[in-house]
Amino acid sequence: MAKTKSVYICSECGAMSPQWMGKCPSCHQFGTLVEEITQAEPAAQKLKKPRSAGRAAPVPLSAVKEERYARVSSGIAEFDTVLGGGIVPGSLVLIGGDPGIGKSTLLTEVSAHLSAKHKVLYVSAEESCSQVKMRCNRLNLNSENLLLLNETCLEDIEEAITDEKFVVVDSIQAVYSSEMSSAAGSVGQVRECAGKLMRIAKSHGITFFIVGHVTKEGALAGPKVLEHIMDTVLYFEGEREESFKILRAVKNRFGSVQEVGVFEMTGEGLFGVTDYSGIFLSESRGIAAGSVVTPSETGNRCMMVEIQTLLAKTAYGLPRRMPLGVDNNKMILLIAVLEKRCGIPFYNQDVYLNAMGGIRLAEPSIDLAVCAALASGFKNVAVDKYTAVFGEVGLTGEVRGVTYAEKRVNECIKMGFKRILFPAKNFKSVKKFENQIQLVPVAYVNQMISKLFSE
Repeated sequence: MAKTKSVYICSECGAMSPQWMGKCPSCHQFGTLVEEITQAEPAAQKLKKPRSAGRAAPVPLSAVKEERYARVSSGIAEFDTVLGGGIVPGSLVLIGGDPGIGKSTLLTEVSAHLSAKHKVLYVSAEESCSQVKMRCNRLNLNSENLLLLNETCLEDIEEAITDEKFVVVDSIQAVYSSEMSSAAGSVGQVRECAGKLMRIAKSHGITFFIVGHVTKEGALAGPKVLEHIMDTVLYFEGEREESFKILRAVKNRFGSVQEVGVFEMTGEGLFGVTDYSGIFLSESRGIAAGSVVTPSETGNRCMMVEIQTLLAKTAYGLPRRMPLGVDNNKMILLIAVLEKRCGIPFYNQDVYLNAMGGIRLAEPSIDLAVCAALASGFKNVAVDKYTAVFGEVGLTGEVRGVTYAEKRVNECIKMGFKRILFPAKNFKSVKKFENQIQLVPVAYVNQMISKLFSE
């Protein structure tokens, strides 16, 4: 009988250590080493390692045939958009999110839509088949091609897969491999189960949708190897009390990682939202100071997002800077530009900034809108509700040109905006819209402020 021994595996990089240490010797992260119970190999097996049946030979790039992926629609337009246009056969899609956010509900709806034309296996490792049936009844879903399986052993799941083209595993932390003695959800089990699922998917052309738990910090639980194995990694975000949820791609081998899908949770299930005006724009904009709308480019779509700021006199020696949805370092940098180049003092002001709807804005085109919102809050003068602002701001105070300027201006026209302030370097590309909307090109931040509050 093989002897068991303990090893310590880093949950971040997967490095192994024979004893516990406070800091991982490989990635230098603290508190990431987790104990794993493994079986020691006999000496005879250590000497003789199995080789693959056929040895692969290198081929020139010109001789490699390009594969065309025929994407399959999931039946939910927002989900297809985040995936990059649909489901790629034989891929692995990992969906993470907080408990109760709606991961199982989303995949149940996707499974029901796919079962209209394909056989789908839903493996529920955390719920019984009757519980999944109750959820399907609540969502008014029913199909003969949707098969349910309550199983946690990976080898039994592999045997249960026959001719299904789509398999849902809910969740990867509850599945274990009988070849390992460690408990389900451990670093070794998650890594081994994910590796086996990848081999099944690539060899048989089966698409796997895998649910992953998240830690209290919001990151996917388990080793980072789990994310590296997957073709697509999606995060389901949102507050439990709010009905709107955001599905974001953080890794996608078959599409853009900038895509964002918006869903509304109702008693009858999740529904994709196509009109974002009620989510990222407030009805009272244009009344209070400190609010500016900017067209934000996320993947293949452009959305109008409202940026709100609030300034309050600081009660402490060091003023507070609290952004939500915008990088903290970016906000501090823009505050410094406004102080130095425009003479607006913030040294005695607490600054609070929020991107409406819980969306994260990371592109540089929001810089000018943040500056406009901060200036509006400082001057206590409201910006017109039909005015939009976009552009990148440099440390010298200049407004730099941005990409997709045509698309941004066109979206402003579609949403009924009447005036837009944008970089002067983009004027040539958007000049054709001057009969449909008032174009105000600016070259510097102080010029933007003077034109924005001149009326």
